Amino acid sequence: MRERIEKREAEIAVIGLGYIGLPTAIMFADAGFNVVGYEIRKDVVAKINRGNSHIVEPEIDYLLKNAVESGKLRATSNPGDIKDKDIYIICVQTPLRQDKTPNLEYLEDAVRTVAGAMKKGSLVIIESTVPPMTTSRMAELIEKLRGFKAGRDFYMVHAPERVMPGRIFKELVYNSRILGGITEESAELAEVLYRSFVKGQIFRTNSTTSEMVKLMENTFRDVNIALANEFAFLAHQYGIDVFRAIELANTHPRVRIHTPGIGVGGHCLPKDPYLLLSSAREDFGLIQKAREINEDMPLMAKDLLFDALKAINLPPEEAVIVVLGLAYKGNSDDTRNSPAYAFIEAIRDDVAEVRSYDPYVEGSHRSLEEALKDADAAVIATDHTEFRGLSWEELGKLMRNKVLVDGRHLIDEPPKGFVFRGIGRGEY
Repeated sequence: MRERIEKREAEIAVIGLGYIGLPTAIMFADAGFNVVGYEIRKDVVAKINRGNSHIVEPEIDYLLKNAVESGKLRATSNPGDIKDKDIYIICVQTPLRQDKTPNLEYLEDAVRTVAGAMKKGSLVIIESTVPPMTTSRMAELIEKLRGFKAGRDFYMVHAPERVMPGRIFKELVYNSRILGGITEESAELAEVLYRSFVKGQIFRTNSTTSEMVKLMENTFRDVNIALANEFAFLAHQYGIDVFRAIELANTHPRVRIHTPGIGVGGHCLPKDPYLLLSSAREDFGLIQKAREINEDMPLMAKDLLFDALKAINLPPEEAVIVVLGLAYKGNSDDTRNSPAYAFIEAIRDDVAEVRSYDPYVEGSHRSLEEALKDADAAVIATDHTEFRGLSWEELGKLMRNKVLVDGRHLIDEPPKGFVFRGIGRGEY
């Protein structure tokens, strides 16, 4: 197997062609491997095979087109097309259920599909973020389904993705990778594979440590964002601008406070702390409390909005609200766990109408001007570049009332004529 990988003769199947799976498939195709991507959404398969991406990401259209036209990458919905491959890379979602417990049905379905297609000697890699000990359990599932012995008849690794939308291709190459094998030989084979395009450091460990590392990384960020959000609450009480305070605090050589905002979204941070705690034998209050703080931030934005409406004597039930941005982060179409939707849900039944505008997301108003016409308030929920430096004094002429709520710290100075509120901007 090692020699086949080194010679780019190993055939790869990537299971799941979403925000991680498709770029991963492209990178291995670009590195010279023959790659087939398995995706159950037939419309996505057809689009990819035409060389068109279904996700927004810098460089993806050019790189995908090259990979497809070279014959190194194709997509399929037929399980028969992934039979007897050397390597299987699983990149499926691992969402939470309503009760915040992990839903591993997509992963288990993918593993069952791979088990039915793989041959002896195959390398199976899980890139999906999973609770600790999941990879070893999935190896046991393959053993049960096929009668293969993990570490002897097949190899298995957890190789968590560590990239950010908007920078995926750069970070796939230059970020370090953690490869957790169920055996040392599994991790060694995975290192040979990823070294075909990864220029960052590669660290080998066991699969449970790898799973834990990924969850620790995002839990660290989530907890520190929660601390920044608590500082924002305090700033309102004390009447100061928390962003100026953070800027000054961060001049200390051992302090690096994160940025507060309307909420934490994406496929990792809102989920990974719950995955980390899902099999814990006792409660861990700090991690749980941080999640609760971040999940409540859309309600803080709601309070600021209603306070601003009160300042102009407009009952909320008469107000038309425009939410600027539906994606969870700037310059992306990724709406997974976006706080914008949580905010919309929080105000929907209390106002006359909720509109939205996002230049990256389908289904919103076609233009900012169209969305703002005769509206009473605008709420910035996503830090898109397009929302920076807007001429609010001109845009205000379209509005019935002039209320602006900044949930992402994009407004340096409140525009003239507007009632302004901003998360952490307690001075206004």
